Amino acid sequence: MHEIKKQVILIAGGTGLVGHRLVEMLDRNKYDILVLSRNPSQSNISGITFAKWDIDKQYIEKIPIPDHIVNLAGEGIADKRWTEERKIQLISSRVNSAKTIKKYLNDQRLKPLTYLSASAVGYYGDRNHTILTEESEPGTGFLSECCQLWEESALETGELCTRHILLRIGIVMSMHSGALPKMTMTSGFGVYNYFGNGDQYYPWIHIDDLCRMMIYCIENDQIIGTYNACGPNPVTNKSLIGEVKKVKNNFGIITPVPEFMLRLSMGEMASVVLNSNNVSTIKIQSEGFRFKFPHIALALQDLIGK
Repeated sequence: MHEIKKQVILIAGGTGLVGHRLVEMLDRNKYDILVLSRNPSQSNISGITFAKWDIDKQYIEKIPIPDHIVNLAGEGIADKRWTEERKIQLISSRVNSAKTIKKYLNDQRLKPLTYLSASAVGYYGDRNHTILTEESEPGTGFLSECCQLWEESALETGELCTRHILLRIGIVMSMHSGALPKMTMTSGFGVYNYFGNGDQYYPWIHIDDLCRMMIYCIENDQIIGTYNACGPNPVTNKSLIGEVKKVKNNFGIITPVPEFMLRLSMGEMASVVLNSNNVSTIKIQSEGFRFKFPHIALALQDLIGK
């Protein structure tokens, strides 16, 4: 039997929450994994090659020719308060990463098979209970502005590849980092907080389903364009917290954090927890993708209930 030639997957943002899990889930028998890093000498994961890049200088060191590129790079949206300087960082970390990859592809005259870029459901802005599809108009506010610029740069880079894929990602459920550990911070005291009136839709997704979706997109040539990357059954913030409480053995009380307090403490960044996005995933499901964790109770049981 002839040995099947491995394809090379280049990952930007491969050491972040999602990138790290994606690297773990990729089949090493199918793929050689190459991760871009600002400090490759400090990165050490067995079987993974790290390469230096600098998005401020738009530099990538010479690397093996990639078959697929996955760009997950970007500063954490809710990591720091949104000063004007921070807003610039949030946008530039996304836009400049795509520009850096674009420059490298142009300079090396490369045409990879796939360019898959992250975006976010923040694209839609605060839309109450409106069902949002990939064809829905962008919203207003900083989150939407950031996502629109992010997507523009991604599409420009994607044009240099055989096909481009854009995933508008929802709230990633993982116990390692992100939203879920923050939601359960006070559970040890028997307190579970929802935000505002709790009626806003949260488009959640289990981290493993998100990574499975990315791999599915890479491995199915018919998939091209923009897709919502959320669980198929969105829930309201208050309902989600209620499910967290159930998985935590129902001990404690559910109580609101008033909107005015969130606005006071978080400023404009409060939109991260107060925006409502009732996002449809019919498009990716119509491509044959099946969720392992289609309901929030299943996802939380897997993440918290173990």
